Amino acid sequence: MSVVLDVSVRENTGTGGAREARRNNLVPGVIYGGDEASVAVAVKYNEVLKAINSGQFIGSMIELKHDGKAQKVFTKDIQFHPVTDAPMHLDFYRVTNKTLIEVEVSVNFVGEEESPGLKEGGTLNVVRYSIEVKCPAGDIPDNIEVDVSKMEIGDSIHISDVSLPKGAKPTIDDRDFTIATVVASRAAVEANTEEDGEAVAAGDVPADAQGDAEGEG
Repeated sequence: MSVVLDVSVRENTGTGGAREARRNNLVPGVIYGGDEASVAVAVKYNEVLKAINSGQFIGSMIELKHDGKAQKVFTKDIQFHPVTDAPMHLDFYRVTNKTLIEVEVSVNFVGEEESPGLKEGGTLNVVRYSIEVKCPAGDIPDNIEVDVSKMEIGDSIHISDVSLPKGAKPTIDDRDFTIATVVASRAAVEANTEEDGEAVAAGDVPADAQGDAEGEG
């Protein structure tokens, strides 16, 4: 956990209070969860941008400080302006290191250079670029490694084939969902189709088709 932000408590809540915060170059937000009541807060706009650019803010556990007191939170959501992409509102969820949370974790594919199917000209068809898992807030994985080194053309890799980081479990637990497949490239499919067409045109008709034709005669 590397992001630490100083926050101020907003006395004026609601739409009017949020607009006032933005006029003062602050980003309004709210802290909720746990056994405590929700608290309206504000964070300096430049500090929020710095945190976002760190890559360790959205969907991560961070620390908020107010009057010398620290509170661990999970950045649950950030609302951005639809035109300027400026951060407009922050949602923080109170957590401890052991609090179980649901979070999207990106997939990191390894072993592509060793995959027999990819060596033969196949293409890795990614079904899921991220996987939603339930894990302790203090142990959010940076990514989920998926090894495709043994995949042939036509193979699929499912969540049951993946070793998830310690403490992480998929939130989808009622089916063995697909993460990626190796498929024949479009060029290879088109080449095979052309070869089949040329074979038929040349009279190289499969034996079962010849038998059907003789039976009809």
